[in-house]
Amino acid sequence: MRTASITRDTKETQIRLAINLDGSGVSKIDTGLGFFNHMLTLFSSHSKIDLDLTVKGDLDVDGHHTVEDVGIALGRAFSEALGDKRGIRRYGFFILPMDETLAEAVVDFSGRPYCVYNARFPVERVGDFDLELVREFWLGFANSVACNLHINVRYGENGHHIAEAIFKSVARAIRAAVETDPRQKGVPSTKGTL
Repeated sequence: MRTASITRDTKETQIRLAINLDGSGVSKIDTGLGFFNHMLTLFSSHSKIDLDLTVKGDLDVDGHHTVEDVGIALGRAFSEALGDKRGIRRYGFFILPMDETLAEAVVDFSGRPYCVYNARFPVERVGDFDLELVREFWLGFANSVACNLHINVRYGENGHHIAEAIFKSVARAIRAAVETDPRQKGVPSTKGTL
């Protein structure tokens, strides 16, 4: 079973998170941020990774700590669930249309953290959610799991659509990368380790 449970407690957030990489996209999510809950639900559904997440964060300050810390905790959970990455495809990519928006995501579970993020939003917020936090979430995730993640929004006009296209495209890219490949007998690297 490629599963993991993470508890992350700081003075800013308390996070309980569990994932199943071989799930069916079932999620139970409560971050205290409605739009973020929506994005993570989409992520779970499109990646087919089960996600159970409860967060108590310092939302009286703002959503930054909650969003960034969830990214970090999710990355840690992925790292634990993937183990030595034996048998995975390692690479994944997806180009996703969302009405007027087109987003692409490319991921490599290489063991080397790097995140390229090219997305611009025409508005600062969707509801109570600060859209600059989308970048913080994916930076936290990529650094924590030590993957190479490239996110490019080619074009888009609606802030909600742009954020949704990002989460869905990354979910689909990750889904492809963490799938097991029956032809891959060991670690997918000529080095013998990732």
